[in-house]
Amino acid sequence: MYFFISQLSIMDILLTTDITPFMLYILLKNGASITFIDCMIQLYFFCVLEIFECLLLTVMSYDRYVAICNPLHYTSIMTNEYCVKLVVFCWLTVFFIVVIDTSTILMLKFCRTNIIDHFFCDIVPLIKIACSGTQFVELEVSVLGPAVLLIPITIIIVSYVNIIVTILRIPSNISRQKAFSTCSSHLIVVSIFYWTMFCVYLVPKKGQSSTISKVLSLFYTVFTPFINPMIYSLRNKDIMKAVRETFLLNYILR
Repeated sequence: MYFFISQLSIMDILLTTDITPFMLYILLKNGASITFIDCMIQLYFFCVLEIFECLLLTVMSYDRYVAICNPLHYTSIMTNEYCVKLVVFCWLTVFFIVVIDTSTILMLKFCRTNIIDHFFCDIVPLIKIACSGTQFVELEVSVLGPAVLLIPITIIIVSYVNIIVTILRIPSNISRQKAFSTCSSHLIVVSIFYWTMFCVYLVPKKGQSSTISKVLSLFYTVFTPFINPMIYSLRNKDIMKAVRETFLLNYILR
């Protein structure tokens, strides 16, 4: 579990590094310019990190499924080598998908207005300002987008249905609470992340203003990476114990 949390932390750091500095610069300057190459670089890393989080949250749900539904076999199934293979597979899958996305975006021509009504380079705003045919890119987004979101969330739902059924069969209330607490943090993170992603990329845009779209984008680009460490720290007894021991040690040394 801690290995996957460390991967999630790395992803959150990289995502905020990719989005937040330039977003703050835009807010301070009331608008700013970015070169096309920098825009494509930002788009590439944004897509890589967001899709990786989708896959990583799915892997973490499987980890919780094995821990609760097959506790006696957990150490033999979720070995260090197997965990590394799962993460490597997620990274390779992400790079393959994003290379296809960015390659098709690079094929578009931008010859009219170059003003993006957003605080970072996203696929939808770029498609809106393209002056060449965007039918193929829109078809690609409409196929890959739902697949990237719906397949992982389906696996997560199936995992948690089995987890809930297993927890309800536990006779002891204390054991049930302990079992549920091991996956409650992950469930909170999944709910926040996928709710905003669904609203931005799958809900029809008719009647949705650009302001609402930008506010929802803030949730999965800034708010979620900011709150993830808090969720996993405050709800994890081992981490809280380590923090208290660290503060106590520093106090003694002083």
